[in-house]
Amino acid sequence: MNNAYFHFAEPKNEPVLTYAPGTHERKALRQAVAELKSHIRDIPMYIGGKEIKSGKKREIRPPHETAHLLGHFHEGDAGHVHQAIDAALAAKDSWAAMPWEHRASIFIKAADLLATKYRYKMNAATMLGQSKNAFQAEIDSACELIDFLRFNVHFLSQVYNQQPIAPQGFHNRMEYRPLEGFVLAVTPFNFSAIGGNLPTAPAMCGNTVVWKCANTQVYSASVFMDILIEAGLPHGVINLVYAPGPVVGDICIKHRDFAGVHFTGSTGVFQGLWKNIGDNIARYKSYPRIVGETGGKDFVFVHPTANADAVVAGLARGAFEYQGQKCSAASRAYLPSNIADEIKEKLIAELKTMKMGIVDDFTNFINAVIDEKSFDNLVKYIDAVNGSDDAKIIAGGRYDKTMGYFIEPTIIETTNPAYVTMCEELFGPVLTIHVYESDNWMQMLDIVDSTSPYALTGAIFAQDRYAIDYLTKKLVNSAGNFYINDKPTGAVVGQQPFGGARASGTNDKAGSILNLFRWLSARTIKETFVPVTNYRYSFHEAD
Repeated sequence: MNNAYFHFAEPKNEPVLTYAPGTHERKALRQAVAELKSHIRDIPMYIGGKEIKSGKKREIRPPHETAHLLGHFHEGDAGHVHQAIDAALAAKDSWAAMPWEHRASIFIKAADLLATKYRYKMNAATMLGQSKNAFQAEIDSACELIDFLRFNVHFLSQVYNQQPIAPQGFHNRMEYRPLEGFVLAVTPFNFSAIGGNLPTAPAMCGNTVVWKCANTQVYSASVFMDILIEAGLPHGVINLVYAPGPVVGDICIKHRDFAGVHFTGSTGVFQGLWKNIGDNIARYKSYPRIVGETGGKDFVFVHPTANADAVVAGLARGAFEYQGQKCSAASRAYLPSNIADEIKEKLIAELKTMKMGIVDDFTNFINAVIDEKSFDNLVKYIDAVNGSDDAKIIAGGRYDKTMGYFIEPTIIETTNPAYVTMCEELFGPVLTIHVYESDNWMQMLDIVDSTSPYALTGAIFAQDRYAIDYLTKKLVNSAGNFYINDKPTGAVVGQQPFGGARASGTNDKAGSILNLFRWLSARTIKETFVPVTNYRYSFHEAD
């Protein structure tokens, strides 16, 4: 039995490797990609520490190379969801009782394994399964996920050290319990780091978890489970199932021991979950915690004093990195008439230099969109421009799914700030711009603020400090992550805690101490050293 107070110091953000020609990491990553492509993986579910194979296999193929078979995963059903819940509840008491420093050590070890032994395998799995280029995989499945693990340990140690005051004669203390029940983690395809953070953040707090990842992220999610197991995660703490989303959601939410959901995905699905929770509220032991990040229609507003070259770079990266499949991607831009032509000319020239193709070729900037459903949806928006009176394609617009789901980086220009692609989330490499009269920049801000129901990220470009101050105040509710003279993507754990409000979610800020409070239930304890022995107070006495 120890009697020490454990503190985990603030870590440094994981350095981003360059993968430049001639570097060791470039060679190692290429080898890892080739190794994964050289054999067909058979990927089980992970329930109660066991590898579960249903026999109902689903193919995994790279979105950019659909002729190649990477492997299969075993699809689950309702029975597997029930097994996962039972396993989580069976593991709960022992996991919650484990001393904090031992829980922390598991996740710190997982971060170290990811930073070293598994770095290239995890990146390669993300590149192949989710069609990310080497750099996008590095900042996601290596650096950001490592940062989530290390920073969350540090943040949680700060939570545990927050204690109430204790006047003389009393000892007041606060303990931070896990929630009563199990937590459901629902994760998307586009970030392996989100896939890792959503189940581990609640688990770190002493909760046990049922994890449902997107089918299009199974390939990298299974590698992360291997890392957690090697790091010493006990059986049943995190249970990864591949059952259909509606089946998982319905069973978990109707369970008496459902304690909360950690979600990233579509607004419609999240709102459906919330409604289902409300319909079942009377059956729960405790009110469930509902934490969600649900997407965005992220803006770039360019002031007449902006630096045109900075805008071009911000739009090129912000709109088209990872094929625009980031909930933070620049999707609508407002350009002032005084510099709009310069910005458009330079941006179109930049797009012509962007190579598109498979992830194995590190010179490719653009890869494929995630699947055929996404491809077909984006094509509908692109094709609709041809029949529009108030919009036109000024760059890109071509697409092909012969070899993979490839869509060129596309820029739509519209004279109508309420045109459909200015309003609806597309989740692909399509940027829509609207040119406004420079003198009317203040009047445009109400349109920027009201065009979309989302409020995730947004960026402004300006050199006039009075304008920057005005824009920041005027757009205060338009974005949970707000950028000045920078693209609206690329939040770093510990530096820019991530999340938005309105239709973008609950703004519980992944990558900060705020998120961890959501997975804890506090108990206040007051101990009186010399208790009173009767009910009377001094004011009762006669004069």
